[in-house]
Amino acid sequence: MIGFGLAADAFAVSLTSGLYIRNLKWQKALKVAIAFGVFQAIMPLMGWGVGVGFRDYIIRFDHWVGFILLSVLGARMIHEAISKDEETEPFNPMKIETLIFMAIATSIDALAAGLGFAVLQTPILFTIAVIGVITFWLCLGGVYIGHHFGDRFQDKVEIIGGLILIAIGSRILWEGLA
Repeated sequence: MIGFGLAADAFAVSLTSGLYIRNLKWQKALKVAIAFGVFQAIMPLMGWGVGVGFRDYIIRFDHWVGFILLSVLGARMIHEAISKDEETEPFNPMKIETLIFMAIATSIDALAAGLGFAVLQTPILFTIAVIGVITFWLCLGGVYIGHHFGDRFQDKVEIIGGLILIAIGSRILWEGLA
């Protein structure tokens, strides 16, 4: 259940990524799913490695990091859709820097979860394997679902995608503050 909870944001962002990917081939979907799956598995391992000492510090601001990163990406997408500036490079979820940025933004909560795993003395290798596999499969499906809707709503994709990323960031912030 923790795996599904941690993968929810990555799934939503993979849906948004699928909206943008043209000429979807399995390699592109695989690239997105692997990026999200790997980061969702690595971050709890990193959190577990840090241990209890920094848990309270990280939990204080992890929601702000996710909110800021996803809101900046979302605002950029909306700005590009509205301005249609020819010089601005369009949002490309397949660009490695963008993909890593999104994967990190959606896995910050997994870092905090890893700290909790250290406190609970959870077997970490099995746990991160489950989290990574669940995230991988959800994101693989998310790319295909998003791509299907991207073809239908092609003219509104950038605005919809930007709003989705801002909403996900806002939800992360809301949950962190609540």
